[in-house]
Amino acid sequence: MTLPDLVADTTRQLTEAGVAFGHGTTNAHDEAAWLVLHALGLPLDTDLRGAEANRALTPAGRSAVATLLEARIATRRPLAYLTHEAWLQGVPFHADERAIVPRSLIAEVIADGSLEPWLSFDAPRVLDLCTGNGSLAVLAALALPDARIDAADLDPDALAVARINVDRHGLQRHITLLVSDGLAACPGRYDLILCNPPYVNAASMAALPPEYRAEPAIALAGGADGMDFIRQLLRDAAKHMTDEAVLVLEVGHERAHFEAAFPRLEAVWLETSADVDQVLLLTREALAGPRLGGHFGENGPR
Repeated sequence: MTLPDLVADTTRQLTEAGVAFGHGTTNAHDEAAWLVLHALGLPLDTDLRGAEANRALTPAGRSAVATLLEARIATRRPLAYLTHEAWLQGVPFHADERAIVPRSLIAEVIADGSLEPWLSFDAPRVLDLCTGNGSLAVLAALALPDARIDAADLDPDALAVARINVDRHGLQRHITLLVSDGLAACPGRYDLILCNPPYVNAASMAALPPEYRAEPAIALAGGADGMDFIRQLLRDAAKHMTDEAVLVLEVGHERAHFEAAFPRLEAVWLETSADVDQVLLLTREALAGPRLGGHFGENGPR
């Protein structure tokens, strides 16, 4: 059996088992390739059609693949939790059950330069709120080497994973990790706030496949309409932003709920691989402006 044969057979078994994807891959073939290459100790960019791919596999290699595949199907845990590694924008991160698997679409707008027109600061002060595994803070530090970055999360266990990733990339001097309930313990004012918050609505939470239920619910569940955390964030954000600052927020598939909750809020929807429905940008002016009225509740901006 050759490498392409093994990937094809693994693809078939994943498909027949009905596992769910979305934690680094979106289909059975890509997940199979990742699983096989990891189990064999081969680089993830190995050419499945190249000369190396046609070499016969050893019994030990096939056994390693079978063991990992059995665990993936039997436990329905994301593959990243089984391999303890995930990739985002070509950057590797440690992954385990203490934090959700890194996959935020905000990573795309950090990497592709979409935020550059909105940042006029040589050394911006950046906050990655709800940092989880720390992946967005790491990517921001790599893209903005002069930035000073705070990475905050309510969950100390998630921050322990973030610490692994900050140390892995040698960014201890650039990124400060904070335990904070929302913005409560975040000091000073920021030029850029990044936030991939818990935003999944209650009905969607109840329907999640096991792979997603393996992740910390605190990092996913956003209340009845998915906006619970976001309401508090938008109430408080302007006080933590410099005059020209922007907030970049991911809302996943909850755009309709977001626009229903904040009908007068002027948001700029950013293009990503998921089109223009999942990541938005808000200026401090928009957040502090009179158009918001009472849409943040009785304690909102006036």
